[in-house]
Amino acid sequence: MKLHNTLTKQIDDFAPSRDNVARVYTCGPTVYNHAHIGNLSAYIYGDILHRTLRLVGYNVKRVMNFTDADDKTIRDSATTFSELQPMERLIKFTRKYEEIFLREMRAVGNLVDEVHFERATENIAEMQELILKLLHDEIAYLADDGIYFSIKEYQKTRTYGQLSKIESDSETKSRINNDEYDKETAADFALWKKQKNDEPAWDFEVDKQDFRGRPGWHIECSAMSVKNLGQPFDIHTGGVDLCFPHHENEIAQSTAGDQPERLANFFVHNGHLLVDGKKMAKSAHNFYTLPDIADKGFDPLDFRMLVLQSHYRSATNFSWDTLAAAQNRRRNWRNIAELRHQITDSQDDGQAEIVNNLLDKATDALLDDLDTSNALKFLDQAVNIFASNIDNINHFALQNFIEFVSENLGLKLAETTSDITLEQKKLIDQRVKVREEKDWVESDKLRDELAEQGIELNDLNEQTIWSRK
Repeated sequence: MKLHNTLTKQIDDFAPSRDNVARVYTCGPTVYNHAHIGNLSAYIYGDILHRTLRLVGYNVKRVMNFTDADDKTIRDSATTFSELQPMERLIKFTRKYEEIFLREMRAVGNLVDEVHFERATENIAEMQELILKLLHDEIAYLADDGIYFSIKEYQKTRTYGQLSKIESDSETKSRINNDEYDKETAADFALWKKQKNDEPAWDFEVDKQDFRGRPGWHIECSAMSVKNLGQPFDIHTGGVDLCFPHHENEIAQSTAGDQPERLANFFVHNGHLLVDGKKMAKSAHNFYTLPDIADKGFDPLDFRMLVLQSHYRSATNFSWDTLAAAQNRRRNWRNIAELRHQITDSQDDGQAEIVNNLLDKATDALLDDLDTSNALKFLDQAVNIFASNIDNINHFALQNFIEFVSENLGLKLAETTSDITLEQKKLIDQRVKVREEKDWVESDKLRDELAEQGIELNDLNEQTIWSRK
């Protein structure tokens, strides 16, 4: 299996470092609102990585965090539940959006039950332990408003900017207190922030000084990843926008002093999701969530198909037209999958061999740096073979196709193409009979009745084929 490694800036052969277990950490959501579709695209690509590691035969231990204590969650929980105490309102607010996130992850076809989720608020002790170590090694320092990481001290023994190649001015004394920032130059960043008025806080005594407060954003992922996966673990994933500063700062925190020289052996980053060719932004009014997609009549799996149509390292363009095209592609695949309930098995070994060879090529594409775009093209060829031989479908080949798409691409092809009801089948048989009697009025009436139930009909020479709208 090959993966592009941001650390080496090249495509490298991947294998787990130990025990045939691929240890993967995915930067998860800040649970203060619905995840926007740009975030969802990153989680979909992370899910494809997870599934492809399974396809190779590796066991996967994957961890994802919930950032439930940061500037945004504290700000919005105070607005939403102003009548509650700071800690109580933070927990109530973030738990709500955790549930929404997990529901939407399932809706877009992502594995949820095979991922271990960690909350930042339940790992405060681990963060404080790491901060104390950095203070002991004199790579962190105390300030009036919190505790900061010194890039100058770090660079005495390590190189800052391994991923982004952003260089730090070793003489800088500037500090960044915001959890997230877009600056192109490095600066000392907050490991711990002293409590502000009406904020949730945790006790923390340092050198007999009261530093009651809460963690900075970057320290959370360092503590949770190493706690669950060891160090170095195998793969760290996230959007390309997390390269700097988040992942750079994670690496610095976790490799400073006498810690291991690497946090993770591979960093795998996906490209941006563009909306009509432009970077998504609230100010541009092109900021969408999964409910926005549903309001337009699209299924979350249509969005998944759109994401998979681009290579993960390329920018993916979202528009309503491209989403409609992805919807049509998924509909075509579903129509073919539904034929297993309607067409007698032809037992055509030649067709099975051709289709299985295409599935092998799709597998090779996934193993070649998660090339979903090419994998879909091979699967389209399989669909075309079934569609052009609709009276001669090998069920073994069709079932292999369905299982491949469901298991390795997460498009739920088996789950979304169950058989129609016995009553609906009777209506179709009745319509076939009245058509033979040339009773076109009754035929149209039965067609409309089935259409109201979401069943469309296609009259072929020998039989009528149904499909779902």
